[in-house]
Amino acid sequence: MTRRSRTLLVPLAVVAALGLASCSTADAPAGSSSPSPSSSSSSSADVSGSITVFAAASLQKTFTTLGKQFEAAHPGTSIEFSFAGSSDLVTQIQNGAPADVFASADEANMAKLSATDLASGSPEDFATNVLEIAVAPGNPKGITSLDDLTGSDVQLVTCAAPVPCGAATAKVESASGADLQPVSEEQSVTDVLGKVESGQADAGLVYVTDVQGADGKVDGVPFDESSKAVNTYPIGVLKASEDPELAQAFSDYVRSATGQKVLTAAGFGKP
Repeated sequence: MTRRSRTLLVPLAVVAALGLASCSTADAPAGSSSPSPSSSSSSSADVSGSITVFAAASLQKTFTTLGKQFEAAHPGTSIEFSFAGSSDLVTQIQNGAPADVFASADEANMAKLSATDLASGSPEDFATNVLEIAVAPGNPKGITSLDDLTGSDVQLVTCAAPVPCGAATAKVESASGADLQPVSEEQSVTDVLGKVESGQADAGLVYVTDVQGADGKVDGVPFDESSKAVNTYPIGVLKASEDPELAQAFSDYVRSATGQKVLTAAGFGKP
């Protein structure tokens, strides 16, 4: 069933629900109370349909998990994801790509959507993240700081400047005074991680959550200057959403206690 056909079915379901509600009210004994609007209509357990979530590449593992959990808790729903660098996702949305929810790895890219009136309401922060140096298992180059990344014998890979991890890299570079000379600049943090995992680079600046999610394929080297570039992750429903109720329900789920538990386990910080 296409998303368009699903939206055509919603009014019929609403009409049917209203009809049942009016009958039950009419049949109720005198003096009995009917359910309050808040208890009967505000529950996200009643949502159904399909939405597409555009999310930062660093959220791939956690959001995939959250999507499966949400679908299991709400039968009849389907969550599809598109993961990429936040700046690329913003460009796609601005160019008309169909999306219902956007989760950014920084506030700057979310602000771009809000400035062009593409976001619905006010985005909500749901996590934070900081950088870490990803190196090959065992750290064969003996890297312990950002200064160690400036040596000519170290092949360094970073994110491009428009990408949130690239902006964070610029901040920590400025804070440390190190002169980083990456051999390539990637469009997403997962691309940086992939080059370190495959041996195409000796080191890469990624998020702590990427190192943790690499399952031993890389080691992580923390550094003090990472605290100078804490990325805050916001999530918001898009005005073009064909199912804003379901989109909002998923956004709420990410920020719920259940969602926060998954994010914390993956290494994300609190917003």
